[in-house]
Parts: sequence; structure tokens; C-alpha cells
Amino acid sequence: MMDADLLAEVHAFRQRYPDVRYVDLISLDIPGHFYGKRYPVEMLEKVASGSALKLPQNCVLLGVQGGLFKIGDYCFNDGDPDALRRLVPGTLKPVSWEAQPLGQMLITSDGTEKPIVFEPRQVLAQVLDRLAGKGIHPVVAFELEFYLFDKKLRDGLPQFPRDDLTDDADDQPNMHIERLSRFAPVLDEMVEASRAQGIDTTVITAELGPGQFEINFGHLDDGLRAADWAALFCRSTRGVALKHGYRASFMAKPYLQHPGSGMHVHVSLYDAAGNNLLAANQQQSLRHAVAGCLELLPHCMPIFAPNQNAFRRLGGTTNIATRASWGFEDRDACLRIPESDAKNLRIEYRLAGADANPYLVLAAILVGLEQGLEAGNEPIPPLNEDRNSGVDFPLEMLEAVRAMQHQPQLREGLGAEFVDVYCENKRQDHLAFMQEISAREYRWYL
Repeated sequence: MMDADLLAEVHAFRQRYPDVRYVDLISLDIPGHFYGKRYPVEMLEKVASGSALKLPQNCVLLGVQGGLFKIGDYCFNDGDPDALRRLVPGTLKPVSWEAQPLGQMLITSDGTEKPIVFEPRQVLAQVLDRLAGKGIHPVVAFELEFYLFDKKLRDGLPQFPRDDLTDDADDQPNMHIERLSRFAPVLDEMVEASRAQGIDTTVITAELGPGQFEINFGHLDDGLRAADWAALFCRSTRGVALKHGYRASFMAKPYLQHPGSGMHVHVSLYDAAGNNLLAANQQQSLRHAVAGCLELLPHCMPIFAPNQNAFRRLGGTTNIATRASWGFEDRDACLRIPESDAKNLRIEYRLAGADANPYLVLAAILVGLEQGLEAGNEPIPPLNEDRNSGVDFPLEMLEAVRAMQHQPQLREGLGAEFVDVYCENKRQDHLAFMQEISAREYRWYL
């Protein structure tokens, strides 16, 4: 069926960017990588006019290295079927970091006749739809930390980036404002590129690690769009970095001796009248929501720490929790409650690594908030009252997968089929990663 608004969007894009001949149609898979196809722009008009858009369903199931795993009846027992996708309105934007004029646009299976139940965007969409049916409307803002490295590796290892002004390596990590000046050309273009994607980028921070920075986004009352922003920001940031002779990475723990990179998610909940639900009953609802998140957190670790490296970040010494905890204005807590008035009361969820899938991170957070508000339980003491307060969570992938797969509230909240598929994807990815003997292993045990 023709979508007049989509067709108008494509026409307006072609008029504004007449040199663009191709548009990348992209979607995020389970590990958080974009897959898709490069379409001639005139074919995009046909899709907007009603032509079917199909891609292999199992693209969503790709492992970190792009391979397929046998997961239930998928991949090797299903004939590798195509599945419908649709264009996401408002996401057709120019790509500024490629050598040739190019556009890109998000595609998804959510909202089609037969959504893919394990597609990350669809998982989040169904959570948001359920909350909306209960009169709960989240407002969300993501913060993403990342590292810059020199473009060339040395002996397979990343090297500190050098700035254009002094050619000095950024090897003295601190939060000095001068570091923003030294790397201004690449950071400024990262902001410009993300704004060209429609992302409201705001504050830039020089973080504690060498070559580490953070760029924040404005808050949105559309959870899907907020997660879209996070995903698209990672893509444009990597592209701009390469254009300037750097690598940008959202790897959770690239250096053992330096801070890891996190994905911090600020979430408020409102009713249809605009009242902050977390502030209700003298913030009693906030306590219930916190309790729900903490109870579910140990079962969500494969989402918050989606690979072996991400678990390394959880042993850090700088503002990284090793147990499920909460606190007021406390960056050592998994759930931090920033100081704010009742209208803006929110939870900052700080546990996820920067390389986690933003759709799934937000979906898991919202399910925890939903469960907490409905159960009405009291949380454990905040860290402000007891520095030892906390609940243990798995710190190893196979244990984390076992904790996730059979948790009933999570299976109900995210979908049982998704949980099974996701857990098997993570299990097999982890086992594949372990199938290599490192030089250190020979050095220790030969």
C-alpha cells in the first residue's frame, strides 16, 4: 500500500540531494551491528509507493563475526526465508562521511503484517505498546561513551590517538577541557553528522580514559526514536572517525587499566496528563520501580554485557557497580537517581556497556520498571544508607545466559521466543569466541 508521507519524504530528499544515487536501507541485528542493502534511490520511491521490501529473516540472528548459528528451527532448518520490512518514516538522511554522496534510512519488521519476534526494534516496540496500553509513557535520553584510537593497530593492539594540533598522543587521561580543543575537528564533525541524522546531540565531555569522550542526546517521549538515535550515532561516529584518520570504538573495556565505556539511559515515566509517575505518593512509586529493576537486573546481564569484553568492564574501579544497587546522586550505583524536581524525576540506568544493543537495553529497563510498579515491593537500602547494599549478578556469560533464559517475568515481558533465541545466540557466540588458544595460554601452560 502506498504511503503518501513516505513518498513525500523520498521526493523531498531527492530534490534536496540530487547527487545522491544510492540509499543504504539498514537495520540493527541482535549483536548491535547494522545489516541491509544499498538501493538505487529510484527504487526507494517504488518501496515508498507500495512495493514489497523483503530481506532474509535470519540476518537478525547473525553472530558478532557475521556467521549464522543453528538456533532452534532457525537458520539451517527453515530454508532461510525472507521477511517483510518497512521504511521507518523520518529516517531518510544524508551520509556525510562516505567518499560518494549517499543516503541512509532505517528499516524494521515492526508494524508489518508479520513482525520478526526476535528483531531488537520489534522487541522494544511491543514493550512500548504494552506500556502505552497501561497509560505509561516513557521519556528517554541516552548517553554514550566511546574511545578514539589511531587508525593503525600495532601488533594487533590499539594505539592512543594523536591530535592534529600537537601530534601528541592522548596518553594523559583526564577531564580537562583542552582535550576537547585538541580533538575539536573530529568531535565537531561527529556532532554535525549526528545532527544531520536528526539526532539532538548536546553535551560533549572529555572522559577519564585516553582518547575517551562522551556525547549526550536530548530526551525524547518516543522510546523507539531514542533507541534509533543511539544506534545511528554509533554508525555515524565510526564513519566520521575513519574520515579523520581515527578509529572510534564503543567496545566496553578496551584497556584494563583505564575506565570502560558505558551506555547510560535516563528514563522517566509519565501518564497521559503529563504527570511524572515516579514522583507519585511522595516518590513511593520511584522506590517500587527501583525494586523491580534490581530484582530483574541479574537476569538481564546478557543484554547489558553482551560479550566477553563487556564483562571485563564490570570489574572496574571508577563508577562501575559489581552488584545490583541504587542510590541518590551516586555514580557507583547501577541505578542512580539524579537530583531533580518532581516533574523531571528519573532513573539513570548506568550498568550497560556502550556496545550493548540500545533497543534491547531500553526494553529490559522498561520491563523492570513495569514489573516494579505492579509488584509494589520495597527496594534494598540505597548506597547512601549502606555502602554494602546490593544484589549479586552473574559476571560470566554462560552463567548469565542460564539466569536469563528461564526467568518468567522476563520471558513474559520481552517474549519467550525472543529470550530463547537471544540466549542461544549469546551462548554460541561465546563458545565460538573461546575456540582460540592465545599466545598467553601457550606461554603459561606449554
